[in-house]
Amino acid sequence: MTNGSSKIQNPKSDHGLFVGLVTLDLIYLAESAPKNNQKIVATDYTVAAGGPATNAAVTFRHLGNQATVLGVVGSHPMTQLIRGDLANYKVEIADLEPTTDLAPPVSSIIVTQATGERAVVSINAVKTQASSASIPSDILQNVNIVLIDGHQMAVSYFIAQAAKAKNIPVVIDGGSWKPGFEQILPFVDYAICSANFYPPNCQTGKDVFAYLAGFKIPYIAITHGQKPIEYLSCTKTGIVDVPQIHAVDTLGAGDIFHGAFCDYILRESFTDALALAAKIAADSCKCFGTRRWMDLKC
Repeated sequence: MTNGSSKIQNPKSDHGLFVGLVTLDLIYLAESAPKNNQKIVATDYTVAAGGPATNAAVTFRHLGNQATVLGVVGSHPMTQLIRGDLANYKVEIADLEPTTDLAPPVSSIIVTQATGERAVVSINAVKTQASSASIPSDILQNVNIVLIDGHQMAVSYFIAQAAKAKNIPVVIDGGSWKPGFEQILPFVDYAICSANFYPPNCQTGKDVFAYLAGFKIPYIAITHGQKPIEYLSCTKTGIVDVPQIHAVDTLGAGDIFHGAFCDYILRESFTDALALAAKIAADSCKCFGTRRWMDLKC
């Protein structure tokens, strides 16, 4: 694990709540992913806490804010690696199931050295779903923004409703469609989706914009990797260009984008927040792993 000493300071420190998946990521850098019955030797590796909400929280904290992850961690010995990494980056954990001794979800990731593309094997949060009864009663106290990644739907539904009642902006990380999102969408202010996010009966980006707009979400964006971001802002459409770089590792770039967006949207316009977040995400792709970009150790 790397040292989380380099921080970008905001003039105003906000508190973000990041709801969803907490994993242990084992990340390898190699010439290519292995073929069937092939063994390969990695040229580098790193271990970190992972998951969309978790990586977003680390980014939000790095940009000078307070960050809390609301998810399932538990008491299995492997969780010490997760806790150690998040403590290193000063991210708080609100554990929905602190006494569970189940092993945390583990992701094994191989990053291709020449292209920065990644192959991921993960069990996500299927076996670690928590109920809304596990949510701490004061979880939204002093929170300025909420991000939901869709991996804890029952908890996310409760949090989205409560945040809406308190006028706390709600962001969704739409990496891919997950059943249950349709219940959360009425409470969402910012839907930031990937090109792989296809709700039911949606086959094109136009379909996705129309579907989300049907829930009266005022701000919607679809990212396309190194291609421009498409957005819909209160009926106005447009694109935001993203920096063109040579990617060393694209792992977690979307998560980092979302964490940076949560920071910038508290002070900037929607399109400026998208552009600034895209720059942070692009910078992260210049380094191997999901943490080294913060320490300028590329």
